[in-house]
Amino acid sequence: MDPETLQRITAADSRLVAAAKDLKVLSILAWPARLLDEFLKHWRSANPRLPDPPRPRLRLDDNTDELLAVMAACDLDEPIGRYMYRTARSYVTAARMVERVGTPEFTQRSIELYGAPGDRIGPNAVTNLQAAEQFLSLTDDFRRVGDAPEEVCLRPEYVAERLLERVLPVFTDHPIAVEIDPEMTSKAAAGATRVRIRGATCFSVQDIAQLAEHEVFVHSLTSINGREQPVLKSMGLGAPRTTATQEGMATFAELITNAMDLPRLRRLALRVKAIQMGLDGADFIDLFRFFLEAGQTHEESYYSSARVFRGGDVRGRLVFTKDVVYLQGLISVHTFFLKAIHQSRPEYIRDLFAGRMALGDVLDLDAYFRAGAIAPPRYEPAWIKNQPTLAAFLIYSIFNTRLEIGDLQLADFREPHPEPAE
Repeated sequence: MDPETLQRITAADSRLVAAAKDLKVLSILAWPARLLDEFLKHWRSANPRLPDPPRPRLRLDDNTDELLAVMAACDLDEPIGRYMYRTARSYVTAARMVERVGTPEFTQRSIELYGAPGDRIGPNAVTNLQAAEQFLSLTDDFRRVGDAPEEVCLRPEYVAERLLERVLPVFTDHPIAVEIDPEMTSKAAAGATRVRIRGATCFSVQDIAQLAEHEVFVHSLTSINGREQPVLKSMGLGAPRTTATQEGMATFAELITNAMDLPRLRRLALRVKAIQMGLDGADFIDLFRFFLEAGQTHEESYYSSARVFRGGDVRGRLVFTKDVVYLQGLISVHTFFLKAIHQSRPEYIRDLFAGRMALGDVLDLDAYFRAGAIAPPRYEPAWIKNQPTLAAFLIYSIFNTRLEIGDLQLADFREPHPEPAE
């Protein structure tokens, strides 16, 4: 890359980071913690009332104008130009979405960014909703396996300490703080310098593994690696266009490290169904009942319902569709990893951890990776380093899905009755 081109790209990238760094969608849409107690108080007195979350009224014209200027300056004939253009455009869409909280445009913009339950997953015939229903159907017969005795309630302070024990030895030059946030709706949120976990919540032992693999060793790790890039610092941003890939990688990480359990897998599928219910007109109380009947606690049923209606309308129709990306991303990332192994390009898997990207970015930016203009990941999760084990996991998982076992019964494993000896 010649010095003039490098200077131009670096300048445009700096403008992109400055314009986008404060557009944190989930923080803007977060509900205050007090709404949980208010809702459950009315519910338990047999007088349920819809929550009344605040609706932030924002004007983000300065951010949007600067992002549009960056887009106008991008050379779409260059892969890096296209990368920055798409990233800036996704932030423009996000800005316009959060400016229109509580309106049909909010949900329309949400679908543009994250998709909808009825969208098809890549070239497959299956939709996000159909995939969710298949996951739920397949796991119905195994629910009793996941019904373990009630675990001890682990307090957030204990979980924070255990997470730090896992994190500190890995990020030797980039220390990450683990903080307890009493205002959080989601269980956790991760960035380059800190991980926040929800206060006043009971965690399980399995939660610690899931938070470590999902939040820290994917979300935090890729953010740190992106910030360390010599040219494209914007790879450290959590751009909306990268959400499906990020959540897909993080969910895949849970699976391959055995951090995923059956209740967690079902929760991801239930969220997709809940979004469709909300789009169809179900209100907050309808979804709260839906999650309760699915086996979630009162607190988790509230939080699950709140995820759907962040920025929307608790009366139904207007919802936040971000949670469709978990299963969609998992399926897409699994397929991408497998194809990279099959086509002898395992470096693409490693490249994905160099920053926060969409799957197609590692293809478009391949020449820059190979030339060193985009640095390899500074940190990697342990399971990425063992490529033969990863390849075996991927290939067997595909092979296993091709086996016809639907009509097979346990009794079929009995050996035939022995014939009497002559």
